Amino acid sequence: MRFVPPWFIHLLGWKSVVTGSTGLEARRSGACARLRPSLACNTVRRFYSALVTPVPSRKPAILFIFITLVLDIIGVGLIIPILPELVKQFQHGDVVAASHTFGALAALYSLMQFCFAPVLGALSDRFGRRRVILVSLLGSGLDYFIFAFAPSLGWLFAARIVSGISGANIAAASAYIADVSPPEKRAANFGLIGAAFGIGFIAGPALGGILGNIDLRLPFLVAGGLTLINWLYGCFVLPESLAPENRRAFSWKRANPVGSLLALRDHPIAFGLAGTYFLCNIAHQAFPATWVLYTGYRYGWKAHQVGMSLALVGVMAGLIQGGLTRVVVRRFGERTTAAIGMSISVLALIAYGTVNQGWMIYPLIVLGSLGGVTGPAVQGLISRNSAANEQGSVQGALASLGSIAGVIAPPILTGLFAYFIHEDAPIQLPGAAFYFSAFLVFCGLLLALRSFRNEAKS
Repeated sequence: MRFVPPWFIHLLGWKSVVTGSTGLEARRSGACARLRPSLACNTVRRFYSALVTPVPSRKPAILFIFITLVLDIIGVGLIIPILPELVKQFQHGDVVAASHTFGALAALYSLMQFCFAPVLGALSDRFGRRRVILVSLLGSGLDYFIFAFAPSLGWLFAARIVSGISGANIAAASAYIADVSPPEKRAANFGLIGAAFGIGFIAGPALGGILGNIDLRLPFLVAGGLTLINWLYGCFVLPESLAPENRRAFSWKRANPVGSLLALRDHPIAFGLAGTYFLCNIAHQAFPATWVLYTGYRYGWKAHQVGMSLALVGVMAGLIQGGLTRVVVRRFGERTTAAIGMSISVLALIAYGTVNQGWMIYPLIVLGSLGGVTGPAVQGLISRNSAANEQGSVQGALASLGSIAGVIAPPILTGLFAYFIHEDAPIQLPGAAFYFSAFLVFCGLLLALRSFRNEAKS
């Protein structure tokens, strides 16, 4: 083959004519000279230049990362009303069998994120954030079409594996934010992740429900189209954030969940705060795991009331983590912000388990959401205490902790709820899961305060 396409050379990691190669540049220039008409060669060059030349402004990059995260959360949210029905179709309307299968699909997604978030994070430390994010986006877009045209249940499992792997791009996206943010602004910019969650949490189920009424597979087609459009947009506007001097060799020792977590021991402060991050993630699983059961049992809520409360959660998450976090961190600093956020969360979780009137939940959501400043502040502190060439691995480790929390917490929390509403329980305590979560956040606060003291001593 006498002419190798520039995009293929770029994917292989070779230097291009755009960045100034040697040897290969001459061959490619000769190939272009032989092309007729010359306009075709110039068009290819311009397309390739637009694809790989960094964009000087940071603002479009941050916006792109935010949109990417929103689409990730929308993809998770839209399957909430759709995937169970699709599974039930494949199992001929057997609700019991469909329930077990859906549970297996949900666990598979979290397991894939747990395993592959460190891998994608480590790959982004080696090859840059841009490639990992774009390849993951392409995988997510194509994965939605697998869902849309899946002919059997086995294809759903295959698609769920792909979506779990590509969804682990939150590690590279978080590392991107760390790269382009000054240390004092990282916590505020990490709040964009929470804002993306809020928007996606509202838009995802709504989109799935509306489009699913037209056709059960239509939401997947729409989500796939939006994701691929975002991928194409990113090919032209997303600059690389990781400088060449800050890259490091890929290592399987770091690119696995256990190894990535053990690597945090090199930074004792970050290691202690990772424990806080993990405990808070387990605690906040009380909402997705028990919210429908708890509000239905205690307040007699129906589906529309649950939906309204969850929509309010999404709105407040977007406002607090996308806006207020920036102000609070600038005013009080990351350490104080994290301590304040965890203190509010402890009180709010206790209140969730205590209030006996359904209307009280709505003001409680508004006040309790102020605790949402905790996550970005803790993540910013961990990032600040990690080197520039290991941000991907560190963010991969945090993503793995979040994923494993999503695997182990639901059975624990739902088990507590079931035990303490049973007639044979020593005490009737419907809010037991929330009390337990409050205890976990309190332990996380103590662990964080200890890490802050160690930081001050060092």
